[in-house]
Amino acid sequence: MSGPDSPAPPGRYAPSPTGQLHLGNLRTALLAWLAARSRGAGFLLRIEDLDRGRSRESFVATQQEELRMIGIDWDGEPVRQSDRDGLYAEAVAKLEAAGLVYECFCTRAEIREASSAPHGDLPEGAYPGTCAHLTERELAERRASGRPPALRVRAATAEIGFDDLVHGRVTGVVDDFVVRRNDGDHAYNLAVTVDDAGQGIGEVVRGDDLLETTPRQLWLYDKLGLMAPERFAHVPLMLGEDGARLAKRHGAVTLEERLAAGETVPRILGELAHSAGLIEAPVETTAVMLLPDFGWGKVAAYGRNPAR
Repeated sequence: MSGPDSPAPPGRYAPSPTGQLHLGNLRTALLAWLAARSRGAGFLLRIEDLDRGRSRESFVATQQEELRMIGIDWDGEPVRQSDRDGLYAEAVAKLEAAGLVYECFCTRAEIREASSAPHGDLPEGAYPGTCAHLTERELAERRASGRPPALRVRAATAEIGFDDLVHGRVTGVVDDFVVRRNDGDHAYNLAVTVDDAGQGIGEVVRGDDLLETTPRQLWLYDKLGLMAPERFAHVPLMLGEDGARLAKRHGAVTLEERLAAGETVPRILGELAHSAGLIEAPVETTAVMLLPDFGWGKVAAYGRNPAR
C-alpha cells in the first residue's frame, strides 16, 4: 500500500489485439485513464496477446493509434503477455508445489453437462470438481487416452468479497478454475494476476462482464503471496438500442466507422462520456476537459440506472 509520500500506484488498460476496439472498449479505456490521471497516478498499457492464434500485430498498431486519437497517453513501453510465459510458469509451479492444482481432462461439453446440475455452494455454470479426486488408476487411464489435460486450482469453494467502486460490496464463491489450458497456454485469470502484481497496479478498471472473475484473481493473489490492487471498478457495458451488449450488428460501433460517417472525435467522446454518466448531455469534449470533474460516484449512479 502506498504511503503519504510515495507515488500513487498506476492504473492500466489491457486490450487484446484480436480485432478493432469498439466504442465500449474505448469508453473503458477512457474511464481507466481518467481514474488514473485524476489521482495523479501513472497509466500503463498492456497488450494481452495470450491468444496467439487470434492476436494480430496490425491490431496492436491500430488500437494504440485510436487510443491516442481520443486523447489517451501512457507511460513507458507497453508490456506484452506473450513475453511473460516464464513468469506465468513460475506461478503455476508455485501452486503445484503447494498442492493447489490438479489435472482436468474434461471437454467443454462434459463441463457444460456437469455444471448444469446443482452443486451446493457453487454458482451456476461453475466447474463442479469432476477431476479433482481421480485415483491414480483413473489418472493413468486418462493420460493414456492422449487427451491433454488442463490444470485447475483447488479453490475449495472459497468465498471472497471485495469493494467495487461502481457495484459496492461484491462477494463470490470461487470454483476450481483453469490456470493452464490443455493447449499449454496460461489462462487469463493467472496471467492478469501475475501482470497486475508485477506492474504494481493500484486500480483495475474493466467491464462489468468481468466482475465474477475478480474473486478468482483475489484467491490467486493470496495463494501466490502477491499484492492485490487496492481498488477495482467494473463499469457498465455499452448497449445497443435493443438493450443488448454493443456488437457489429448495431451498425457503426468502431471509431473508424464513426469517423467515416462524418462524426468528429470530440463528438464521439461526448457520447462516450455521457453514456458513462460523466456529463449531462452528449456535447463535444476532450479527455483533458473531462479530468477536473471525474468521479466514480457519477459512474456508479449511472450504473444503477443506465436508462437515460
